[in-house]
Amino acid sequence: MKRKLFNEQIKENPLRSKADVKAALVDILTPAMAVLSQQKRKGRFRMSDSGAVYIQDKTEVEGFMRLLWGLGPFFADKKRIYEQPQWYELTTQGILAGTDPQSPDYWGSDLGDYDQVFVEMGALTAFLYETKATFWDNLSVPKQKTIVKWMDQVNHKVIPKTNWLFFRAMVNQFITDTGYMDNSELIDEDYAITNKQYLGHGWSYDGYVNQIDNYIPFAYQFFTILTVGLAHTDNEQSKLLKERAKAFVPSYANWFAADGAALPYGRSLDYRFAQAAFWAACAYAHVDLPDDYTIGDIKHLLLNNLRWWFKQNIFQSDGLIPIGYSYPNMNFAEGYNGPASAYWALKTFIFFALPDDDPFWTTKESDDFKFEALKKQPEPRMLIAHSQNGLEVQAFTAGQHSHEHAHGEDKYEKYVYSTTFGFSTAKARTLLKQGAFDNTLAVSESENFWRTAFKYDDYAIHDDYVYSDWKPWDDVEIKNYVVPAMPWHVRVHQIDTKRPLHLAEGSFAAPDYGKDYQKELPSKAENAVFYQTEVGITGIVGLSKELTAELSVPEPNTNLYFPKTKIPLQTGVLKPGKYTLVSLYLGDRELESLDDDGHIVIPEVKLDGNKLTIAFNDHTVSATFSEF
Repeated sequence: MKRKLFNEQIKENPLRSKADVKAALVDILTPAMAVLSQQKRKGRFRMSDSGAVYIQDKTEVEGFMRLLWGLGPFFADKKRIYEQPQWYELTTQGILAGTDPQSPDYWGSDLGDYDQVFVEMGALTAFLYETKATFWDNLSVPKQKTIVKWMDQVNHKVIPKTNWLFFRAMVNQFITDTGYMDNSELIDEDYAITNKQYLGHGWSYDGYVNQIDNYIPFAYQFFTILTVGLAHTDNEQSKLLKERAKAFVPSYANWFAADGAALPYGRSLDYRFAQAAFWAACAYAHVDLPDDYTIGDIKHLLLNNLRWWFKQNIFQSDGLIPIGYSYPNMNFAEGYNGPASAYWALKTFIFFALPDDDPFWTTKESDDFKFEALKKQPEPRMLIAHSQNGLEVQAFTAGQHSHEHAHGEDKYEKYVYSTTFGFSTAKARTLLKQGAFDNTLAVSESENFWRTAFKYDDYAIHDDYVYSDWKPWDDVEIKNYVVPAMPWHVRVHQIDTKRPLHLAEGSFAAPDYGKDYQKELPSKAENAVFYQTEVGITGIVGLSKELTAELSVPEPNTNLYFPKTKIPLQTGVLKPGKYTLVSLYLGDRELESLDDDGHIVIPEVKLDGNKLTIAFNDHTVSATFSEF
């Protein structure tokens, strides 16, 4: 079959059957394998030359290894070896060459501390398990020992006490299972560390206590449950891991919208549909589910996320997956995102390795999307809110902090994150348009050089509001109170400043096409701006005279979802003193804010002492601020 430019045919795939899933996997692998077949060196996949914190050769080794996440499940059924013999040859010869000290394409016996290749050993380990009967079991003992010796390097170097520990545990589980060494004590030592990082409801922190993000579902949860499934372990640790996965199901399910989109939050969003990898691992390892969930629900959460992703513009014209999110974008990339890093997403296809008669394939996909209108999640420090029909998820958060990754303030410390409107990462902070300050408050001493919250002095996640305390300078304190009232929310800022202060605060970003509603507002909304596009309505109602609302145009390629955006923004200048600023924000996917005539109905907002009330036509939301 001739493939379309940009892999467009994948957008039409319904993902209803195992054959559909296979077609999608083949669509993704085919362009990459075409490049791999032309590579001069075995065990390497060079798709471009952008840089990473590790050397160029290791970006190519990483690329090859990450393809194994898809190739392993594909070749788990030996019949598919005969369908794609060239792929199988390229893959297995690459592994043998990469682990052989006598090969010119050897991956090296001089791996250093914190070496990126240790991460990629997870992919190799999974492939060896998945294809054990056809590949590993047919290798000579010397060749098996050669592979084991190369992998054993991970036990003699320093690695971070983060999700990297799971790659080492996977390696040691395989070495133990094959009988070459008993590394069970090493496995126990690594789990002893990660067990101490467990928080509750399936959540852990990833090495840093204030950093709880997508790495928990697509690393902490995924790799632990995957190892249980691959190795068929049934000890106390594996039982504990399965119990944590079970507890995680209802919590993580609330990060998903009815259309399949998952909450974009934190670092490493380049890995895209790895967001669904946890559901795939649950199915693969046959994790017992909570009473309210069935395998049909897990199937829906998994496949619906893949459907959403395959409708996005994630492919280049040649069908390869570049760095980016909903479109190619290096602005928000991490230092460790190599050219082919995105292929880590292929680990989600572990469920394709399930046999045809597995309950995952024989059970009907659920059409009952489960969500809670408002859910407090203390471990990731969020209030998770869903729109009326669940098509939009908004996360109201405070207290998270990532100190060593680019754009940490944008990825972790904005007031709200959305499955519909995404979030933006600044290109620079000299000019307002460079900052793309959606859903955050930016402050400056002039019209240039803006800063946003980067580590709060205090925070609290309540049942009905989120509180944070930020001190951008020693003589400036800003206490923030954010109250969800979907599709609206209210932000209250208590500001005590000893210096003149320039402010800029944005609502949700939306694509740069649509209808400007400024002229259609009711007369009582004197300081407001609303902007409607095909994805919904975003807007601001400024309720404090110190700030003025307008529709701003930030730099392109700042938002995760949309290459060009507009952001409702309010700005102003404060003299030294104390202020209480109140604003109403709209991020409306389902057009819940409109009346029957298509006009926006603006809630009434009242702040009486420390009690905030938001009154709609049919109901009222209120919150009492204990920190006020």
